[in-house]
Amino acid sequence: MKKILAIQGSDLKKVNIKTDTTILLASEAQKRGYKIYYFEPENLSFLNGKVLAFCKHIKINENKKKFYSLLKTVSFDLERSKIILIRNDPPFDNRYLYTTFLLNHISKKVKIINHPFAVRNISEKLFSINLMRYMPPTLISENLSEIKNFFKKHKAVVTKPINGFSGNNVILFKTFNSSKIRKLIKTNNHLFFQKFLPGVSKGDKRVFIIKGKIVGAISRIPKKGSILSNMSKGAKAKLTKLTRKEINASKAIGKLLVQNNIYFAGIDFVQEKLIGDINVTSPTGLAAYKDLSGINLAKLFWNNI
Repeated sequence: MKKILAIQGSDLKKVNIKTDTTILLASEAQKRGYKIYYFEPENLSFLNGKVLAFCKHIKINENKKKFYSLLKTVSFDLERSKIILIRNDPPFDNRYLYTTFLLNHISKKVKIINHPFAVRNISEKLFSINLMRYMPPTLISENLSEIKNFFKKHKAVVTKPINGFSGNNVILFKTFNSSKIRKLIKTNNHLFFQKFLPGVSKGDKRVFIIKGKIVGAISRIPKKGSILSNMSKGAKAKLTKLTRKEINASKAIGKLLVQNNIYFAGIDFVQEKLIGDINVTSPTGLAAYKDLSGINLAKLFWNNI
């Protein structure tokens, strides 16, 4: 079998090569002799028992302005891949869901990371209901009475949509605002409410988990006046050390993720509290970690396959 790495990713035209984890992983695979076949979710098809993808066969160009060269396009039977990476960005919408069903059809014949069944069943926010011992007070609801009581108890509350990503539509409420929350519920149904942790102004901690093990961490510091620690929202990354409490929580979460067939994940802490996002669809931050530490975790990623 040829060493072919197929990647289900997002639009290459929108990739920020300075921060992109997918291309870092692809580049390391290429050094190990893999051919890179890249496709987007809409390029995936099922035909008479075969899962096909209309792929771009690309070559990663390190340290060049154009980070990849297109060698050819091909309709490819994904069963011929050695490994498939699911790396397209959230939101986890119907299209994302459908791809997990299609890829699951060949998951006994091809190694897929993260496993499509696991990606489908581990909601990045809802999975955290299994991890409340590590989290601040949290409510998931669209019941206004429950929400109002939560605000009475905790005052300042952060609200997120269940299918949110990259800090989009994350709102800090300092008082209960019935009309605004009603509008959010109408758009998003159940919402994720959490007691506000003011320590976020000093940064969160993104912990990288590979095969259940802690392999590195960075702190992401929001820009002035923001509570958003996402680098896509202007946060700045720096190296950090984990506390004993964060290490113990990360080890326990890593063990649970391995049991649920998740190979690569990112988890986030603020004030030593897990803030609920278990990033399994397209974990990011490896490029920033490499820039800050000089350590390329993509090597560890492939060493442990």
